[in-house]
Amino acid sequence: MTPATAQAASELDSVKTAVREFLARASPSSTVRALMDTERGYDDTVWRQMANELGLHGIAVPERWGGAGAGMPELAVVFEEMGAALLCSPFFATVALALQALLSSNDESAVEEFAPALLDGSRVATLVLNGTLDAWDPGAVTIAGSQSDTGYRLSGSAPLVLDGYTADLILVAANTVKGTSLFAVDAMAPGLEREPLRTLDRTRKVARLRFDNVSARLIGADGEAAAGLARTADLALVALAAEQLGAAQRCLDTAVAYAKERIQFGRAIGSFQAIKHRCADMLLLVEGARSAVFHASNAADDRDRALAASVAKVACSEALLHVALDSMRIHGGIGFTWEHDAHLYVRRAKSAELMFGDPNFHLERLAELVPS
Repeated sequence: MTPATAQAASELDSVKTAVREFLARASPSSTVRALMDTERGYDDTVWRQMANELGLHGIAVPERWGGAGAGMPELAVVFEEMGAALLCSPFFATVALALQALLSSNDESAVEEFAPALLDGSRVATLVLNGTLDAWDPGAVTIAGSQSDTGYRLSGSAPLVLDGYTADLILVAANTVKGTSLFAVDAMAPGLEREPLRTLDRTRKVARLRFDNVSARLIGADGEAAAGLARTADLALVALAAEQLGAAQRCLDTAVAYAKERIQFGRAIGSFQAIKHRCADMLLLVEGARSAVFHASNAADDRDRALAASVAKVACSEALLHVALDSMRIHGGIGFTWEHDAHLYVRRAKSAELMFGDPNFHLERLAELVPS
């Protein structure tokens, strides 16, 4: 390891430790369970602390816009710890989706206008891509944009939007006569209806949005948003994979700890070969997922970004689902109860597996992306 590589690894470890210690205090299981049953779904005080005390919102934002100027590797570490803690927060929607869409739009006036309030935690934002939580596809955009003498108007329905009910700023991909475009909509704009939904993973809030001739501000050039949105979608895949990695590592850690302390037939169950083998298989899945996230986060700005993002999504989806289920099984009967946290990770595993394209979708995408 070169001195530069060692320094980079040390910096990532410092970020990881700081975020982990903060979340241990701010997002224990009791807090997660309390927040997931509220309509708002997050603690505003914690939200502002993450923005202002830890500077997490701007960690991967260039310094010229008020951020820390770091990159996707640092942001991936943050998402990994948030996934481990099942943090109830609109951080993913605001930072991985909305902020990245703004930065990828090449519209400096829009970044100047909207970024400061997102970085200091005074506003929450989200991004409507296809109107669902499926993989990005310009042909599946559900919102239509039209231009009149008074500006742009949006109409259509978005059935599934992350944090769509609590967001103050809603960025929307819409089709105009010129092609795929990006718009900003104020949450209080007339004609916008928002309905919170109850989903499998109650730690992540989702809403249905309806746009009825809603006034919108064009971001970037009309008809030229597809490339920036594709980049945003790939970076969001990496962030989601990092969350899955963190959750999988937490499931493995709790399963191993339980196997060491649970006594049956006068022995810790971790001494039984069947449990040893299962834990070893879980470790292999987690480490494979870790390698995929590491590569994807470092390739996030390269031409291989799309390829690496899909590999990470496949590896981390499979790892989290298998590890979460095996952790529940190792815990035995208690692991299947509502009072135990194992089911929260299983729910997160299944919902995250389907977000932005399931493993089968990304395997097909890889087949198309890999040169023949």
